[in-house]
Amino acid sequence: MDKAQKERVVAELAERLRTTETLIVADYRGLTMPQIDDLRTKLLEHGARFQVVKNTLTRLAAEVAGADNVLALLDGPTAIAFLETDGDPVAVAKALATVARETQVLEVRGGIMEGRPITADDFASLATLPPVEVIRAQALGAITSPLYTIVGLFTAPLRDLAGLIDARIEQLGGAEPAQAEPVPAEAGADTEAAATAAADQPEHPQEEEEG
Repeated sequence: MDKAQKERVVAELAERLRTTETLIVADYRGLTMPQIDDLRTKLLEHGARFQVVKNTLTRLAAEVAGADNVLALLDGPTAIAFLETDGDPVAVAKALATVARETQVLEVRGGIMEGRPITADDFASLATLPPVEVIRAQALGAITSPLYTIVGLFTAPLRDLAGLIDARIEQLGGAEPAQAEPVPAEAGADTEAAATAAADQPEHPQEEEEG
């Protein structure tokens, strides 16, 4: 590898170290090329790129990227699993743990999880977690369960109120037209008497006095 190639590799590694929020560093000594290729294929399925790198170049890249946490893990032959944005860290950890268990060769040193350093023990705990889909479903269930209860408390009285309004509208819509209130009997008699008295009065009062 000439100087130009090395510079390109360092630049690419530095960019990945700057932009990747989750990565896992492992010692791959003892793995055969077919085993490495098989592991690389499995990790790609879970959204991670498994890259075998020379420590000298990785150190330069980590220094350029300011990735001090990665520098501390570069001891001996190193391979790094870089997770993509949509990668599944739990599935990647499980795949690496399976290879480590089956080969008794691969050893995870630690890494970076969401921008924070993790140890080999943290990685071991990560590998025992349920799949991300299960975790998301459990979290969603824990969040939505009390929400459904709260929504029920609010919607129940609203439904009752809506029922009362509908019943009142139906009642008003089916009522007969309002009728005029009957005149009280006493008031009617008084009115009739007044009308009779007015009829008995002479049309020309002055003529009656003269006669």
